[in-house]
Amino acid sequence: MFQLTLFIIILALLFDFLNGMNDAANSIATIVATRVLTPKIAVAWAAFFNFSAAFFFGVEVATTIGKGIVEPSAVDQYVILSALIGAIVWTHSCTRLGLPISVSHALVGGLAGSAIIKAGFESLIPAGITKVVIFIFLSPIIGLVLGTLFMIIVIWIFKNSKGSKVDKIFRYGQLLSSAAFSLGHGTNDAQKTMGIISILLYTSGFLGEEFYVPFWVVIISHTAIGLGTLAGGWRVIKTMGMRLTHLKPVGGFCAETAGALVLGGTAISGIPVSTTHTIAGAIMGVGMVKRLTAVRWGLAGKIIWAWVLTIPFSGLCGALSYFIIKQFFLH
Repeated sequence: MFQLTLFIIILALLFDFLNGMNDAANSIATIVATRVLTPKIAVAWAAFFNFSAAFFFGVEVATTIGKGIVEPSAVDQYVILSALIGAIVWTHSCTRLGLPISVSHALVGGLAGSAIIKAGFESLIPAGITKVVIFIFLSPIIGLVLGTLFMIIVIWIFKNSKGSKVDKIFRYGQLLSSAAFSLGHGTNDAQKTMGIISILLYTSGFLGEEFYVPFWVVIISHTAIGLGTLAGGWRVIKTMGMRLTHLKPVGGFCAETAGALVLGGTAISGIPVSTTHTIAGAIMGVGMVKRLTAVRWGLAGKIIWAWVLTIPFSGLCGALSYFIIKQFFLH
């Protein structure tokens, strides 16, 4: 049992690493697109704050993932193994295609799919699933609204200032906004892995009678996602930062600030949201202020379809993985 538990923990950390790779774009796309930092320095900047988030926020999202999506009684090592396989297959495929997806939702889908094969639909917790699904739609909308609002406010405040002066101010401002967003990204996404590892330890009998998130799990999860961000998913970064809309430092600052506020609020509330959905919505909102055609809506449509399909397809991968494991290893 210990060997299998250790293997699944390593697989969970691999998932966390891939999460960081795919979501590196969320943290640095705008700051690279505006040329405030070079790509290599930008990923190092984001990775540092991804890890630093371990010391700033609680573990509410990890608790939601650990015991708020599937009934703990239905979870065992094989369900978690299947969930991770499903999430990794979908995440890696989309990263290769340059599609920014919700790695969080890939994990939720994989967990739900494998649990359904093991224990049926009654193993799902409706309130937790509903919360996640609602924020598939709410997080990009909130990001879009806040991004638009911040951009309008900033334009009004600096309406009589020279463009070069505004550009200089927000080149420095983007360092702060990118750091804030990276903190939000780190706490929101690393907690998904924390939740999976913690429920694995709990159902395997390593935590005792009470579910909690050990501090060593917090540290290794933030380390893995930080290293993944450092590796960088360059195709996704190009999609988010250079193809979706044209950004200047002021727009990057507004998008990142909007995203950071959404992620900070949802992390404290224990709601597992998509950093990808949030920052993409904010970038679109910023682009719309200039003109509606400044956003490449055809590309935006492809990204949205990837979002919609993430939970069903990762759920299918998770279910198929559990079915195969059941046929070959559980008889």
